[in-house]
Amino acid sequence: MNETQNLPDTRPLFLAALAQVTPLIDGLAASDLDRPTPCSEWAVRDLLSHLVAVEDRITHIAGGGKPFEVPSVVDGIADADWSDAWHSRIAPLEQAIADDALLGRTWAHPAGEMPGFQAIAIYASELAVHAWDLARALGRDDQLNQEIAEAVVGPMTGALPAEPRGAEIGVPFGPVVPVAPDASAYARLVGWVGRDPEWTPQS
Repeated sequence: MNETQNLPDTRPLFLAALAQVTPLIDGLAASDLDRPTPCSEWAVRDLLSHLVAVEDRITHIAGGGKPFEVPSVVDGIADADWSDAWHSRIAPLEQAIADDALLGRTWAHPAGEMPGFQAIAIYASELAVHAWDLARALGRDDQLNQEIAEAVVGPMTGALPAEPRGAEIGVPFGPVVPVAPDASAYARLVGWVGRDPEWTPQS
C-alpha cells in the first residue's frame, strides 16, 4: 500500500488559501500600496513583498531546498506589477506540490523539519492570516472565506502555544488577543496569532 494514502492531504486547503489571496491582489489600486496593515510596520506594499516571497519559498522547500535560502521578502517589483508577480508564481508552486509523495517526505520548514503534509498545512494557515491582513487593510473583509479560517484555526491553536512568544525566542507572534467563544472563525484565528480582530487602518 502507498503510505501517502494514510496521510492527510492538506493541499486542497492550501490551494484554497492561496486562491483566496488572488482577487485581493488583483483588485489593488496604486493608492492602496501605502495603506497600513495589521502587520506591525508593514504597509500593503511590504505585505505583498512577503506574500510573493512565500510563494517562492514554498516552491523551493518542496523541491528539497532550505527555507532561509530564499528571502522572506522580494525586492524590485514595480508598483504596477504585483498582480503579475503573484500570478507568475502560482503554476510553478502548484507543480511543486503536485507529487503525492511530498506529503510524507521531510520538509525543511522554518519551524523545523516536518512531514510535507504538516508543512503545507502551516503554510495554509499563514496564507489565511495574511489574506485577513490584506483584506482588513483594504476594507474588503467580505471577500474572506470563513470556512478556510475554520479549517485552520483548530490546528493552529493546537500547534502554536499561547506562550512563550516573541521574535527574540524564535516564536514571531504577539500575545493572544482574547475573543468571544462565538466569534467568527477569522476573529478566532487572527486573535490566536496575536492580531487584534478589531484592527482598522485608523487604529
